[in-house]
Amino acid sequence: MTGQQPGGEAGRDRRDRDRGLHGRLLASLGPAIASGEYPPGTVLRTDELERRFDVSRTVVREAVRVLESMRLVESRRRVGVTVRPVEEWNVFDPQVIGWRLAGPDQARQLRSLTGLRSAVEPAAAGLAARHATAEQCAELTGHALGMVATSRGGQLEAYLVHDVAFHRVVLRASGNEMFAKLGDVVAAVLTGRTRHHVMFTDPDPAAVTLHVQVAEAVRARDEKRAEELTREITIGALAELDVLAP
Repeated sequence: MTGQQPGGEAGRDRRDRDRGLHGRLLASLGPAIASGEYPPGTVLRTDELERRFDVSRTVVREAVRVLESMRLVESRRRVGVTVRPVEEWNVFDPQVIGWRLAGPDQARQLRSLTGLRSAVEPAAAGLAARHATAEQCAELTGHALGMVATSRGGQLEAYLVHDVAFHRVVLRASGNEMFAKLGDVVAAVLTGRTRHHVMFTDPDPAAVTLHVQVAEAVRARDEKRAEELTREITIGALAELDVLAP
């Protein structure tokens, strides 16, 4: 004999609805905090959020838990949900990066992230030339050629897929798990740069060529050249920001 599980279909529908409402609330609160609309020290009352967004207390609490995990807010009894100082935020969280890139501080955020790339990626490329497997070398070459193939005709979204994958492979092939963990950060900045139109209509041909050369240097086990070429890529990215996001 089969019977409906407790909660059943109605329970699933309710959970699905709550997840949708939770996502909508998070998509409103996160960018508002990241942009400074709710500056540090602002207290967000649960009951006010319930009324403003027409959601249940459960939905508010779930959204707040996510924001707490990013260290954007802290909850205290009898006080409410307080926005933390910016220096306490988890600025490496890809979602926080995306929210900040969508806000008024976009140019400074891009420079900060590109500065991080400048410090990390050249070293990672040098290590990749030493440690990359044959499979990873093939992946790098494939994505570099994919970048070449999509670098003309305004194919920025297709180009982005190969660009993100290329840099993830470099970081992973370094053999350093700390570098590898920055793959999501680099993906977030490359994605944000494209989605917020801080890119030329077509990528710089010189930058595309440099990616191909990095793949060749890694395959040739030339650590110094891989590092130098990757440094040129990040220097070029900073130079682009001077033009596109002054």
